[in-house]
Amino acid sequence: MNSPLTHFDEAGNAAMVDVSAKDETVRIATARGHIAMKPETLSLIRDGGMEKGDVLGVARLAGIMAAKKTPDLIPLCHPLMLSKVAVDFTIDEAGSRVEIEATVKLKGRTGVEMEALTAVSVAALTIYDMCKAVDKGMVIGGVHLSYKEGGKSGTYVGAGA
Repeated sequence: MNSPLTHFDEAGNAAMVDVSAKDETVRIATARGHIAMKPETLSLIRDGGMEKGDVLGVARLAGIMAAKKTPDLIPLCHPLMLSKVAVDFTIDEAGSRVEIEATVKLKGRTGVEMEALTAVSVAALTIYDMCKAVDKGMVIGGVHLSYKEGGKSGTYVGAGA
């Protein structure tokens, strides 16, 4: 089988990629996404009025922890020694949503795109969990890789970078 998909062996079976021959380089990935909600819910988050506490503070920690646990969630991801995980939020009043951005960095043999995407996704899920008592209609969306650098494939600049 000759496929551009790297997580399959010659017989088409799922396989972890052997990265031992790759050079160690600095690798950075940024992912973005958002969670849309009622304006009243956004106000509660912004003003610290949610009964469960500091929604964005908890979501930041959840995103960081999720990036570190990515290989436990995605079967063929390599365990990585991450050197940086940053999760940031922007309140978008006009769109009635919280914008989420995660940046992950390491010096290693494989990229950190999945870790950045996982951080954004879990941060959004945490916001949902902390606010669902007042707004079950929240919508998580737009999760995507917006930037990546390092490795053989070089730099990628996507939407919203």
